[in-house]
Amino acid sequence: MLGSNRKRKLTKHLVIIFASVFILANVIAFFHAYKFTHFAPPNAIKTLEPQHQNLAQKLSSLFFGVNLPRPINTKLPSSKYEVVTLNSNKKIECWHIKANSSKGTILLFHGYGGQKSGMLDKAKVFEELGYSTFIVDFMGSGNSEGNQTTIGYFEAEQVKTCFDYLEKLGEKNCYLFGTSMGAVAILKAVSEYDIQPKGIILECPFGSMYKTVCARFKSMNIPTFSMASLLVFWGGMQNSFWAFNHNPSTYAKQVNCPTILMYGQQDIKVSREEIDAIYANLKGKKQLLLFPNAGHENYLNAYKKEWINGLNNFLSSTP
Repeated sequence: MLGSNRKRKLTKHLVIIFASVFILANVIAFFHAYKFTHFAPPNAIKTLEPQHQNLAQKLSSLFFGVNLPRPINTKLPSSKYEVVTLNSNKKIECWHIKANSSKGTILLFHGYGGQKSGMLDKAKVFEELGYSTFIVDFMGSGNSEGNQTTIGYFEAEQVKTCFDYLEKLGEKNCYLFGTSMGAVAILKAVSEYDIQPKGIILECPFGSMYKTVCARFKSMNIPTFSMASLLVFWGGMQNSFWAFNHNPSTYAKQVNCPTILMYGQQDIKVSREEIDAIYANLKGKKQLLLFPNAGHENYLNAYKKEWINGLNNFLSSTP
């Protein structure tokens, strides 16, 4: 009888421990998911990279997630431009730069934590190549509405809104350019909204929401087992979508237009496996452009000549 009581007490204690761990893990994932998909105020202090944090800062990041201040535009185009505000699922602000004797229009979409002013260097290259540009602030960034980001999920509808706007203006040669999250939003938009751009240019899109969350935890030296799944779950619940189905490698199966996919081979946020899966699933004419020593970064910094030549050749082959 005594042994039976001890077993019941031990079982009870184990149940309490496992329940406590489960609740704590969900609380941590909930905070991380919210911080991952909602920007802090613009004047908030950005959380340091893990290698630069002290013990207290690391514990705060572990339990409450990281602060990413709302992205703001830090400069204006050097060329003449028009400010365009569009009503999509959120109100978004764009810059329209019209080139003389334009060959077409390149729509530029920034990555996670970015804003349209961060795309001006690339827009300038496209302008020099003879193209007009349409540079977009996704929701939560720059001068667009809100403080929310869904890592490309609802941003896809904003891609469609911009594309439709230019088509209504009579633009027949629209190309979509996106980096990281912007590339993901493009893949989803082309896959699900049946828009038909002349071609798409993708920089380092992740292969699935789950894998990009795993990369986030790895960068913070936090084990991905179970925590990554919980963050994906809560991130989707908080933002009203099923995040486990947010998979660009799957979206790629519905993409039939010419595509150039670019990737830095030292990227620790997006794996080569993810890039290869997306590339294999693309149905139209396609090209893979690799930068051996680049990470998850602006390829213009170290590979400007190769980047420009690659895009010029791509655009010239899809007139």
